Amino acid sequence: MSAIEGKSASSASQKINRVEVYWHTVKYRTVVLYAVVLTTIALAVTYLVFPEVSAGVMRKISDAIGPHDNGVAASLSARQARFVNLDGKVQVKKVNSVQWVNADYQVTLDKGDLIQTGEEGVARIAFADGTTYTVKGDTLVTVEENVVQQDHATQVAVHINAGQVDLQTGGWTVPGSKAEVSFENAVASARANSRMAVRSDPETKEDEVTVDLGSAELNRGNEHVDIGQYERATVPPDGGTIVKTQVLAPPELLEPLNLQPIISVDPKHDAVHFGWKPAATAKMYEFQASATTMFNRILFERKTAATSVDITGFDPGEYFWRVIAIDDKDEASDPSEPYKFTLVAQGKAQEMLLEVDGTELQGNVVEVRGRTEPGAALIINGASVADIQPDGQFRYFTDPMTRGSHTIVITGQNRRGGTAIKRVEVVIP
Repeated sequence: MSAIEGKSASSASQKINRVEVYWHTVKYRTVVLYAVVLTTIALAVTYLVFPEVSAGVMRKISDAIGPHDNGVAASLSARQARFVNLDGKVQVKKVNSVQWVNADYQVTLDKGDLIQTGEEGVARIAFADGTTYTVKGDTLVTVEENVVQQDHATQVAVHINAGQVDLQTGGWTVPGSKAEVSFENAVASARANSRMAVRSDPETKEDEVTVDLGSAELNRGNEHVDIGQYERATVPPDGGTIVKTQVLAPPELLEPLNLQPIISVDPKHDAVHFGWKPAATAKMYEFQASATTMFNRILFERKTAATSVDITGFDPGEYFWRVIAIDDKDEASDPSEPYKFTLVAQGKAQEMLLEVDGTELQGNVVEVRGRTEPGAALIINGASVADIQPDGQFRYFTDPMTRGSHTIVITGQNRRGGTAIKRVEVVIP
């Protein structure tokens, strides 16, 4: 190689410079974290500068990604049956469960659910069409039908396996609506504005339907029997002909009104006045008062030829009372439909906190929401409020109401002896 070629190669070698590349590894998690921080700062600044615009954007985002079946879910919940009164041991077994659980006011009932009451238990179930079923003690029933749709004929029904169920219907707006109780191989159907009692005796295997108000019908195969007020239809266990008989009408109770709160300065010594209408052919009446709806423990009992009694000795609390008519043949009527009253001692201390935050209609049932003092006791239309939170917030569902204007009376008593009463006017369309 010549001197010139060696020089050229040496020059080219000197012109090639070393290239060094440096980098820093950044994890995806770090990038995401920085992005979230920057976005949060940007949103906070935007909200402070343009609060109304930001709120509108957030509502649109929420509507876009949120569920759209809220209306359907609310409508479905409003059509489900629920407990409106519970006393003593009451258990429920849902159709898709094998376990019995204690009933509470949050449980909704569906077709196929089982309800069982203990010896002193009682449960009142309200359906969305205004029908109520009162499940008496030692009774097992199954929810058989619950078809309630707006502007359509409704159909509600329970099957009684053993025990007694009292059924009361309201005024249906759609013809063809039904409220039934089935047992063994027969079905009893109450008409609108009626009240009937259905009893299935597991020992004698005898079933009977008694109508106290309105009318009903009993169907067994091709056999059809209409039952009027104060009539009873008995289904014999041997498959014989259904027997219909007259029953002595129970007295109609007047005062105190059902679910009425009574405030007394000295409940133990102040007399409570009870009155009722005279019953045809009755020569005597038997008054009974109890602390339970089943009247298995009678606290006060009086026989009188008058249509009223005055009783002293009640402690503050909740009570039920009823009257039985007795004719000149010493035959007794069924007891009247029990009325409930609550006796409250007039507080001598300062008034208690009691506020009603609002009411909401769910069919013909009214939901009442409010707040009171922690540990206070509340009574709404004569019934105790069980759902009171530790902070005093409460929620209560009334019994089904008829159309028109109603006054909901809320009575409270705190631990200091203070009392408060609130009245809320509602209209059932």
